[in-house]
Formats: sequence, structure tokens, C-alpha cells
Amino acid sequence: MPYVITDACVDIMDRTCVDQCPVDCIQEGERMLYINPDDCIDCGACEPVCPQNAIYLAESLPAPLSGYVAINADFYTATDFGPATGGRLTVVDHPAVARLPRAVA
Repeated sequence: MPYVITDACVDIMDRTCVDQCPVDCIQEGERMLYINPDDCIDCGACEPVCPQNAIYLAESLPAPLSGYVAINADFYTATDFGPATGGRLTVVDHPAVARLPRAVA
């Protein structure tokens, strides 16, 4: 069961988790980071270093955040957003994330 990044990462993206991931399965969108469930080795190195507590083991996600399992997976497989869009310089966020209100600084 892979780890999942949730909405607590939106508009913050600390990126400490990226440095801790031994298999480079975390990629940046425009507003949040995403974990590739096919590449995640479930090591848990990312979870304790996230200052926003945005990372959960998928099976331990609180019910209101359960949609982030699909959001993280879709980011890597969709052809109209995420890294699979091909040729775009900026990786476009999952539509559910793109619709979220911007964080106030």
C-alpha cells in the first residue's frame, strides 16, 4: 500500500519529502506534490519529515481524505494533466487540486 500526499501540501510544497524519498517517486505539480503509487516502496521515509502532516499511508487515510488515493494515482496516468501530458514545461495539477481555493499567505 503506497503513501499518499493530501491537501495539506497545496500551495505549501515544503519538498523535504522529495529529498528523503530513496526511489524518487514524488513529483511536483503546480500547487502540490504527488506520490507515484507504482514507484512507492512503502518505506515511510517521507511521512515523518513532512512539516504539514500531508502524507499518509493509503490504508490509514482519514475518510474525508480518501479521494487523494485516486488523485495521486491519476496524476501519473492521466493524459490531460500530470507528467503524462507530454511536451508541457509546467506539470498541470489534478483538476480536483486545481479547483481548490488558493492558500492565503
